[in-house]
Formats: sequence, C-alpha cells, structure tokens
Amino acid sequence: MSDTPRAKLSAKHPRPTERTRAPVRPGGTGAAQRRRPAETAATAPNTAPVAPARKATAKPPGRQANAVADKRAGTAAARKPRPASPTSPASTARAAKQSAAPKGRASSVGAKRPASPAPARTPRQTAQSPASPQKRREATKQDETGMVRLSKRMSELGICSRREADEWIAKGWVRVDGAVVAELGSRIRPEQAITVERAARNEQAQRVTFVLHKPIGYVSGQPEDDYPPAAALLTATNRWQEDDAKIRFSPQQLRGLAPAGRLDIDSTGMLILTQDGRIARQLIGADSDIDKEYLVRVAYQSHEENVRAHFPAALIDKLRHGLSLDDAPLKPAEVEWQNPEQLRFVLREGKKRQIRRMCELVGLRVTGLKRIRMGRIKLGNLPQGQWRYLRPDEQF
Repeated sequence: MSDTPRAKLSAKHPRPTERTRAPVRPGGTGAAQRRRPAETAATAPNTAPVAPARKATAKPPGRQANAVADKRAGTAAARKPRPASPTSPASTARAAKQSAAPKGRASSVGAKRPASPAPARTPRQTAQSPASPQKRREATKQDETGMVRLSKRMSELGICSRREADEWIAKGWVRVDGAVVAELGSRIRPEQAITVERAARNEQAQRVTFVLHKPIGYVSGQPEDDYPPAAALLTATNRWQEDDAKIRFSPQQLRGLAPAGRLDIDSTGMLILTQDGRIARQLIGADSDIDKEYLVRVAYQSHEENVRAHFPAALIDKLRHGLSLDDAPLKPAEVEWQNPEQLRFVLREGKKRQIRRMCELVGLRVTGLKRIRMGRIKLGNLPQGQWRYLRPDEQF
C-alpha cells in the first residue's frame, strides 16, 4: 500500500499535523495565527483562566502588554459562548478575586492616583522668628524696664512725627545723650535727652501746611469713584489774594501732603493738608483734644423749614451725650440751634461721617454740612475753592 501513488504523494508531502512545529513562546503572535477558532473552542478547558493569562494582565501597560491585550480580545471575540459549569462557593470566590485583581492592578498603573491633600503644617518657629516665644519674652522684658522706641518718644515729645523720626534717624540726625543713633528701632529710656541736628530743623521748617476751603464734590484724600482730590485745588491761581504768608508757592510743596481731619464728599469747609507730621498728630492723633466746629443744616420728617419748632427738645440732649457709634459711646459734644434750620456742633473726636450718623439716630436728615473752625484756626472769609498758608505764628 505504500507503493500506491497516494502513499508516494503522502510521503513527499506530509500532512500539516505531522510536521515538526517550532516551539512558540507563550503569548506569541504565531500561536494565535495557527490556532483556529474551532480547535481553540474544542481544546480550551472549562475552568478558570490559567496562570499565564493572569500574569500577562498584571504587567504594566507597554508594547508587549498591548499586543497581548489585542490578541486576547481577538481570540475572545472568535470564541463561542459556552454554558457556565456549576462551581463551588470557594471556586466562585477565587474566580471573582482573580478577575478583580488584574483590574485593580491595571488601574493603579495606567492612571495616577489623586494626591491626598497634605495636612496643613504649622510654621515652625525658631529662635530668630519675630513670633517666637523668646522674642516675645525679650519684648516683654524691654517693656517692663520702661524702654521705648526712639521714634515713638520723639513723637510723644512733639519733636516730629514717627515717620519723620525714622527718616532723621536713618540720616544720622538724631542724638541720644550726645551720641548719634542711626539704627532704626532703637530703644531708649524716657529720661534720656534727645537732640536733633540743625539740618533736621531746617528741613522741617521748609514743610508747609495749607488751609483750604473745600467745595462739595471733592474727596479729602486720594481720588475715588472719578471724584478729584482736594489737593488738585492747590495751584498758584487758587491762592487767596489776601494771604499774607511770606512763602512762595512751589510744586514740591505738594509732595507728602496728608489731610488732617477729613471731610466727606458732600461736605464743605475747612480742610488742612500738611507736610508736617507734628500738625497731623496734633489734629488727628489718638490723644488729640483739638475741637472742631460745624454748621449743620437739617430736616425733620417732612419739615425742612422751622425744624426747631417740630423737633423734640429731649433729642437735642441725646445728641449732646448718650449716643454710640461702632459699638462705642461717643464723647460729649456741644450741640445747639444756630437758627430754626441749622445746628451748631462742636466735636472733640472724628469718626467717619460722625455728624450725619448722629443725626440719623435721632431722626434728623442732614442737608448741608460746613466746618468753620479747627482749634484756634478759623475758616473766616476764605473763599470756597481757594487756599492759604498756615502762618508760623498760628497754632491750633
């Protein structure tokens, strides 16, 4: 039978099943191409995935892992669904664990885990930190010994403002008991003698103070809401012709100006703008006792004329003393009728919009407000929108 033509042909050309196959690596592409769907379905055991498949899934995503995943997806699509065989509870749990494990490992590699918020750290304080307990103890000891900052002491004595004192100290113009002190923040004893150089006195003498009759529509400080500042009125053309101060106007005099006692945009009257820190502290300092006088036109309910006849007299006493603003009681004030529609106020403090807020508390509506005096300096006949210099002989 081996001599038949069929046998001779079989001997020359053996069937594919009888060929010697080259070894194929697990997971290689050759195995997937040579394995036919029918053979795969017939030979695949009806059990849980074998170990090599689990290891391939657990590998991090890469070129080889992606090829294995593509091959596995194609093989699974070609397979026919087969009925699930009954399994024991233990095998079911083991299979669920094995199927869930690769998913968890793959997700942990393929995507970054959100960084957990780091707990807020309290800044570590060192011995060199200003907030350290050692620094606080040292400051307490200095306070207990009665030592005060040199600039503060100069301000308390009325020599200059604290800002000016710091400038003079930095320039070496300040002496304590005859010795130059050029270090900012230096502390001294209150009984020590303080002197300043002549250069400091000359510089201070060149600083000027303006007395301005502010109109309505101007703000006291920096421009806001497109309203111009009152300092814009300090020009050579707006100087009062009757000003007899022997000072020549210069634009340099507008540097470092500060309002001492503000007026709101709807108020008019005397406004002090100064380069001299001593005057600013005298007028608006925490320990200032300079009084300010105002004329205030008011309305009560629907009455704008002869308000005095309709307004209860007991509420005038309330304006004089007994009101509180910003959760703090107000200092006693002088309040009296100037005419049937106008009140005269004399205050020794300056809270924001104080008079308007006081009147609101007793049912009055302010329709006009004008400041006519600060200390011993009066507005007088100074026209609205014009200014004059504060003379050296004038004191608040």
